[in-house]
Amino acid sequence: MQGQTQLVSFDGREIRLTTGRFAPQAGGSVMVECGDTSVLVTATRSSGRPGIDFLPLTCDYEERLYAAGRIPGSFFRREGRPSERAVLTCRLIDRPMRPLFPSWLRDDLQIVAMCLSLDERVPPDVLAVTGASMATLLARIPFYGPMATVRVGLLGDDFVLNPSFREIERSELDLVVAGTPQGVVMVEAGANQLPEQDVIEAIDFGYEAVCELIKAQQSLLQELGIEQVIPEPQAVDSTLPAYLEQECSPAIGEVLKQFELSKEERDSQLDAIKERVGEAIAALPDDDAIRAAAAGKALGNGFKSLTKQLMRGQILSEGKRVDGRGLDQVRPISAAVGVLPKRVHGSALFQRGLTQVLSCATLGTPSDSQEMDDLNPSGDKTYLHHYNFPPFSTGETKPMRSPGRREVGHGALAERALVPVLPPKESFPYVLRVVSECLSSNGSTSMGSVCGSTLALMDAGVPLKAPVSGAAMGLIKEGEEVRILTDIQGIEDFLGDMDFKVAGTEKGITALQMDMKITGLAVSTVAEAVNQARPARLHILEKMLEAIDTPRDTMSPHAPRLLSFRIDPELIGTVIGPGGRTIKGITERTNTKIDIEDGGVVTIASHDGAAAEEAQKIIEGLTRRVSEGEVFTGGVTRVIPIGAFVEILPGKEGMIHISQLSEARVEKVEDVLNVGDQVTVRVREIDNRGRINLTLRGVPQPDTPLPV
Repeated sequence: MQGQTQLVSFDGREIRLTTGRFAPQAGGSVMVECGDTSVLVTATRSSGRPGIDFLPLTCDYEERLYAAGRIPGSFFRREGRPSERAVLTCRLIDRPMRPLFPSWLRDDLQIVAMCLSLDERVPPDVLAVTGASMATLLARIPFYGPMATVRVGLLGDDFVLNPSFREIERSELDLVVAGTPQGVVMVEAGANQLPEQDVIEAIDFGYEAVCELIKAQQSLLQELGIEQVIPEPQAVDSTLPAYLEQECSPAIGEVLKQFELSKEERDSQLDAIKERVGEAIAALPDDDAIRAAAAGKALGNGFKSLTKQLMRGQILSEGKRVDGRGLDQVRPISAAVGVLPKRVHGSALFQRGLTQVLSCATLGTPSDSQEMDDLNPSGDKTYLHHYNFPPFSTGETKPMRSPGRREVGHGALAERALVPVLPPKESFPYVLRVVSECLSSNGSTSMGSVCGSTLALMDAGVPLKAPVSGAAMGLIKEGEEVRILTDIQGIEDFLGDMDFKVAGTEKGITALQMDMKITGLAVSTVAEAVNQARPARLHILEKMLEAIDTPRDTMSPHAPRLLSFRIDPELIGTVIGPGGRTIKGITERTNTKIDIEDGGVVTIASHDGAAAEEAQKIIEGLTRRVSEGEVFTGGVTRVIPIGAFVEILPGKEGMIHISQLSEARVEKVEDVLNVGDQVTVRVREIDNRGRINLTLRGVPQPDTPLPV
């Protein structure tokens, strides 16, 4: 069955959108292809459930390992729970799509993206996000689109659109930009300490390509004769809003102007106002229109809407926030390191306002790296950042479950922020894990995790290239009026229009993540937010460095000590030995842990530095190439009837044939040598099997002469 295909080309890369061929019973389906990467994206709508007051949108990204010609490595040999990267792609789809659906929509919506073929030159994630927009339009779901997404890399001085996996590894920037005709709607980036201006130019460059993909979707819809369903605002009954505005506005406004109130006090006073107005409405006659309009969740939603309106109005008209701060002011900061015993290799407690994060760093050996069993061709992960969000952090009680998509996403953002400043593997071969425990949440716990984790790594003695701090920016937009807020707290995140997290060093940006609640923002406004974040980041960084300004010179006594060096890859088998006996013998003899990479990098882990050095000497001895004529001094390890074995290097032996023990005839080896004797020998020859033959003949001995 043939479908309809729309082509769009830029930078020598062609993207193909094919409809009408796959998944005919889905509400809308599109195959998005670039090179040999193919992603099938579907959007389906079903009748909503009664009584819900939110948009039930589910975004799923499914990886099939056959796409890369591989069989899953699990016991059952089939795909199981989504990988971490798959979860992050689900979020990448959800974040720009969710604000583009009308707020009144209550139907169940599901977007499913399946990577069916993978070209290692073409990452599938951005194709899946663009496909989500096209599938939604084809399903005729009310939608403020089209929306499209591209990736931008920086190689040398040139921006690259939709770079390959290999180009991303070499790039100074990994930026994903999603946008609509109204502007940018989502940004996700990792950068190698790039200046703000470079990142802003990259966002602008990416948005131009986004506009080309938007035109391609519009053109395909026109060719198919499909008219986009533009959401029409629903008629709103003003009975309850008008009543609440009259009865509650003065009291709410008074609470919002009491800048000295804590979050708990403010919430308590607002709840008291809502309770009083609820009691007043309940006292009205049963047939009263206001009482009827306030049924169910309408009162709570109406009260929240009025609070949002008044808070935003106060910011726009007076430039004052609910806690009295100016628009560009950061909350009070405190930081401490070494808050846990040194059984924990590094720890830090970071607090900004009421947001508090405990970060704990662990130093591991190369065997602790995480093997990634997914479609991404990159190797093992040697830096792991995990984020936990227990319910007590917001004063709530909930069942404790395994990490959800939000926890995975926040951990990945903090991880991305710190990767550019980690020491190179060659000089610091540890595998690093940081766990950020959110102990109290009132806005921007992910950036609190970045700050706390920087401090924890420094407390653990990790030689970071530079410390990293982060701040979350917010936005209030009413018509043409825009206010950007620095270091937003919970209520400003909840009632605002943007959550823009910016992390970086004094030199530049290492990570960005921007999510919108509106349908687009001009690049110039995004640039203003990026620039306004810099002084906030530097202020936070200054407070962090008061706790610890440089990484510790020594590590915890409970952290493993690592030695790393390189051997000839062809000699790895010599170190391992038949059935692993040689390396097992070394580890048992020295009580160490040894890892050998395919490239010949050997890493030795031990809590005893002398033992690690002994193991290194043994391995270096085993892998050193011995030449004929070299002279060594070593101990006799074995005596056999035809000769004696001497350990000329740690772990490497050669044999002295009985005929080479003396210039004179020797009847019995023990007449000249015994186990434990120290002798100086010369390498006579190395045979075609690599065996080392030694001689004593003509070799001066340092001590007493040998018997003849």
